[in-house]
Amino acid sequence: MSSRPTPESLREALAEISDPEYPISIVDLGLVRGVTVHESTATVQIAFCSLGCPCIELIVEDIEQRLLEVPGIDRVEVEEVFERWTRSDISPDGLKGLRQIGVA
Repeated sequence: MSSRPTPESLREALAEISDPEYPISIVDLGLVRGVTVHESTATVQIAFCSLGCPCIELIVEDIEQRLLEVPGIDRVEVEEVFERWTRSDISPDGLKGLRQIGVA
């Protein structure tokens, strides 16, 4: 019997997704604002660095594809939240990774 997916396990799966512009996970960049699971549906709330981000569709597709690989998830909803994203949203690991590639 397999365990049911939890918000924490889904967040771990999302941490495997890198931003298309930087080799840093969308979790470490602070883009993922919330993760919930209800029955077999995962809902991810995400804020983008800018409203004109050219990678929005790519990120949404990556989220859907990765979470549909999680046993017990049959549907993924991605909700864009319009919260201000700032440097303080980036995790310490994310900042370290950005510095390693010459950003930040």
